[in-house]
Amino acid sequence: MASNAALVIGGKLVEGGALLDVINPATGKVFNTVSRATERDAHAAVAAAKAAQPAWAALGLPARRALLLRFADEMAANAEDLAASLVLEQGKPLAEARQELQFALAFVRHIAGMALPVSVVQDDATHRIEVHHKPLGVVAAIAAWNFPVLIAAYKIAPALLMGNTVVLKPAPTTPLASLQLGAIANGIFPAGVLNVITDLNDLGGLLTSHPDVAKVSFTGSTATGKKVMESAGPRLKRITLELGGNDGAIVLDDANVAEIAPRIFGSAFYNCGQVCLALKRLYVHASIHDELCEALAELARQAVVGNGAEPGVTLGPLQNAMQFDKAGRFLAAARRDGKVLAGGAALKGDGYFIAPTIVRDLPDTNALVAEEQFAPILPVLRYEDLDEAVARVNGSPYGLGGSVWSADQARAYAVAQRLDVGTAWVNHHLHFGPHIPLVGAKESGVGVEFAAEGLAEYAQLSVINIARQQAG
Repeated sequence: MASNAALVIGGKLVEGGALLDVINPATGKVFNTVSRATERDAHAAVAAAKAAQPAWAALGLPARRALLLRFADEMAANAEDLAASLVLEQGKPLAEARQELQFALAFVRHIAGMALPVSVVQDDATHRIEVHHKPLGVVAAIAAWNFPVLIAAYKIAPALLMGNTVVLKPAPTTPLASLQLGAIANGIFPAGVLNVITDLNDLGGLLTSHPDVAKVSFTGSTATGKKVMESAGPRLKRITLELGGNDGAIVLDDANVAEIAPRIFGSAFYNCGQVCLALKRLYVHASIHDELCEALAELARQAVVGNGAEPGVTLGPLQNAMQFDKAGRFLAAARRDGKVLAGGAALKGDGYFIAPTIVRDLPDTNALVAEEQFAPILPVLRYEDLDEAVARVNGSPYGLGGSVWSADQARAYAVAQRLDVGTAWVNHHLHFGPHIPLVGAKESGVGVEFAAEGLAEYAQLSVINIARQQAG
């Protein structure tokens, strides 16, 4: 078996106890077979991480930082191979795959330069009190299939920088690039510091409940996130849950349709709509509703859908058969209750392709509006009263992101402050970075990713409280 198809456990490339077929979503056919971990392999990965953690923590932050930067350099040297794997297993166009790699590199390098220094909260005649951040131990990093390399990178980097060790488990449908990352890391980090195992969604519970796993960092659906929380609960594990979203956007009556339409379209259809932070519900004032509907429909008609490996393609397939079937149900609901302006159906032929779809005149109770579609389908909803629009956006159980669009920035800012979300954008959507805290409100997550707040999620806060010796 090729080295990039093997598990990484304790510094060794391991042929797991089972095999895992990897399907190209552009063809619906198997293009590779990789190792799949058994329970025995998973236990071995956790044991290796636990054994390696004390020495890794003792190495010190400067040395860990240097090795993370070496890791980023090796990722960059292998960027084209990683991007090619992303196209094959995830389905995104090559340009987007390369962009994901650049994002991942930026995250690793930025996080590697961060620190949580000791802070002194009191230093006087009676006490010196210091606040320290210590590693937690073993981190189970469970990634989603929409951005396999980026999500892995922004979990690995803060965990390792803080002195933890990691067991990475990618999604079953996108294991290849993660195994390649593991092989790259094997030549850089000490044995056991970064372990990579794959599964068929049958080992998540083992990791989240394992007595030697101190923290679980999970990115995925809200339904699965609740199971992770339940599994980790009995041992009071630290958890970070980056979960689903149904981001609503409000377009005010003064917005310039020609200017905002391309940006709205990109925010909704990037990565074929398979982004937790994507714009998923668009509320438009009645005065410009029809004009914006037509502008978005024209952009949908112009989009080039196809195999991400082909030049000129701007929209690839959905990543897996389950998501494709789910999108089909959303399309049926849209055709039943609304008016389809563009797309509205799966494309004929092999692969999991959906025509980019714009739908209007849907009620908020329609599944396409009420649920997270994770597909290239955008409902455009009319409103007349701004307070009503804000209430409709906030009525979702999700609260990941939202946006407001207007020619008047101050007016949009005032509306953005009223959104019950972790991130509210003004005149854009989907912008994030390693220096910006990412947090979900309501059922969109627990904890923080990115920035100093996210780094602190991988540390145990520890207070040292020293009594000054009193004079005679």
